[in-house]
Amino acid sequence: MLKSKGYNTCAVGKWHLGHHQKFLPLQHGFDRYLGLPYSNDMWPHGPVVKPGTFPELPLIRDNEIIDSDVDALDQSKLTKQYSDFAIEFLENSKDDPFFLYFAHSFPHVPLYAGEEFKGKSKAGIYGDVIEEFDAVVGRILNFLKHNNLERNTLVIFSSDNGPWLTYGDHAGTAGPLREGKGTVYEGGTRVPMLAQWPGQIPAGSVQDATAMTIDVLPTIARIINAPLPSHAIDGLDIFDLMCSKPGAKCPHEVFYHYFRQGELQAIRSGPWKLMLPHNVNCIVPDQLGGQGKPGKSQMRKITEPELYHLGNDLGETTNLASQKPEVLKRLLELADQGRKELGDSLTKTLGSGIRPCGMIK
Repeated sequence: MLKSKGYNTCAVGKWHLGHHQKFLPLQHGFDRYLGLPYSNDMWPHGPVVKPGTFPELPLIRDNEIIDSDVDALDQSKLTKQYSDFAIEFLENSKDDPFFLYFAHSFPHVPLYAGEEFKGKSKAGIYGDVIEEFDAVVGRILNFLKHNNLERNTLVIFSSDNGPWLTYGDHAGTAGPLREGKGTVYEGGTRVPMLAQWPGQIPAGSVQDATAMTIDVLPTIARIINAPLPSHAIDGLDIFDLMCSKPGAKCPHEVFYHYFRQGELQAIRSGPWKLMLPHNVNCIVPDQLGGQGKPGKSQMRKITEPELYHLGNDLGETTNLASQKPEVLKRLLELADQGRKELGDSLTKTLGSGIRPCGMIK
């Protein structure tokens, strides 16, 4: 979409949309790429990896494997390599429209920091990784400022999921939120999102409406006046929300939280969150892991729908299903609508709008 409007494009970091060449970034609109084709723990060298589970982890530049077997020493150099590559792209593109997608491999475990940052923080290796991460963000923002590009550049900063709490001191914190990564409780799905665009987004403005990363594409389409793809997409334009325009609201009636093999586990509509019956792998707070190894977890079965009002109960502590039957009924109907389109393996529902995965014959 951006290429159609004359943009230079670059992807850096984790890709995880297929490691065969036909699925790599250069075959999907990017001019440049440097990164890992999947998560940095999917390798044969980790402390919790059973032998034979994963192949070697490659580092890929454009379409070429430049390191076929990324090891621990290589991982410690990744963030700097990513940063240098991103700045090189920006330097070469500063006189043209550009799009940089930067997906850091860290703070996903296993954690590695560059030599300059090892032991720099007061929070162990996790803190060191965040210090280095922060320095990269600063480097990019300083580049924009130094080259007078700030007022013509939208910067969006967010994350893909909450902290992997079972890793203890190698994970972050979900604060007041319930659970973390691997669940569809708020600790697993609610993440920060910051956006900067001087002259468009008021400095210091705060927006508490719900949005998802699926909304970034149609928002950018509006900004650059590009047509949306002809195939079905799930996101909606949130530009007015990002700019905190008066009266701006979430454009979605409902968000569907799918996990594992097509399980519809929860839905969100306005301030209401409905947890549907499914199995949740919960942390055991007094048995968290450490030093890069996960702690213990226990399976919790949700047998009946759980209803939470997130505006009053951010920690999802009080199930209101029996007290708000009319809200429960509406959300269950929305869940059925989602199943009809996108399916649900838990209820063995085949959706009419499921989009096929890319395949290698």
